[in-house]
Amino acid sequence: MNELSLKILQREGRFCSSAELDRYTAGATKQGLSLHSQTVQAISKELVTRRRQFKKRRLAWRKSAGTRRSLGWIPVKASALRYRGGQVWYCGKPLSLWDSFGLQQYELGTGCFSEDSRGRWYLNVTIQLKQPPMSRETKAVGIDLGLKDFLATSDGLKVEAHRFHRDLAPAIAAAQRANKKQRVAALHAKVKARRKDALHKLSTALVKEYGAIFIGNVNASALAQTRLAKSVLDAGWSAFRTMLQYKGADAGVWFEEVDEAYSTQTCSCCDTRTGPKGVAGLGMRSWACEVCGTLHDRDVNAAKNILKKGMLARAVGTGLQGGSTSSSFAAGRGRLAEGIPAL
Repeated sequence: MNELSLKILQREGRFCSSAELDRYTAGATKQGLSLHSQTVQAISKELVTRRRQFKKRRLAWRKSAGTRRSLGWIPVKASALRYRGGQVWYCGKPLSLWDSFGLQQYELGTGCFSEDSRGRWYLNVTIQLKQPPMSRETKAVGIDLGLKDFLATSDGLKVEAHRFHRDLAPAIAAAQRANKKQRVAALHAKVKARRKDALHKLSTALVKEYGAIFIGNVNASALAQTRLAKSVLDAGWSAFRTMLQYKGADAGVWFEEVDEAYSTQTCSCCDTRTGPKGVAGLGMRSWACEVCGTLHDRDVNAAKNILKKGMLARAVGTGLQGGSTSSSFAAGRGRLAEGIPAL
């Protein structure tokens, strides 16, 4: 498909569409290509989409070695998959797998087979979940992300920052010096799995506990260009916010990123900007307001300000009248705290 698309461009001066590629590849599966016909069509559509996205005449898809080596990817549609007797059937062939989800309970949808950097293959497939009716009072929480503590909530809960990569850095360095490439890949995969597992558990606990979640819009990509890059990337802020967003959408939880400018300097009680400022104030983890005298924890105070901004924006956006939100702070603290040690 890649070569054909380039030849049509060279000879006729135009880019061909995926429908045109489908006509050229029609019948290929009957002539011995061991792929489902819909897989071939999905690949042609993907080629045209990525060619347009990256503005390329020809895509350099196949790399057989090096850090940019192409990993296996086989898209499939719902009609090409069947699940019977603990196996997935594709093109009339049974494929054994470790069913970690319980696929026999669901109807399989569109998905793909994919390979990871260690050569292991996975089936990624969409399913339709039946959500039970939710019966809980709406509780709101503000979240301030950080490096010393991964997050602090507006009700005073803190989650300690993990050291997913730093803990295994000595082992990774030793494997690199010994030129053990498979061991290096396995350790990096372990770091990724540990981070993903912790973020999933924490985001799920928050979504189950609260009806509205407001989080600071800290710019992770910008901080990743500074000397804090290793710690920022190890924390996984962006992945955590993405998890909260799609899990909240699925569970009917209001999720919103809030501008966190001056959230650490502003007193959450009297709204005066009397907190620590500048680089010199970064080491101050607690401070007392000069106006009202309230003693603040730096991160918890920021989370409370994020919650106030989020609730105000929500009230304005939905036409509601603003009211006191402090009564909802401690409502979910107990059950959420019970789930944190599982991380």
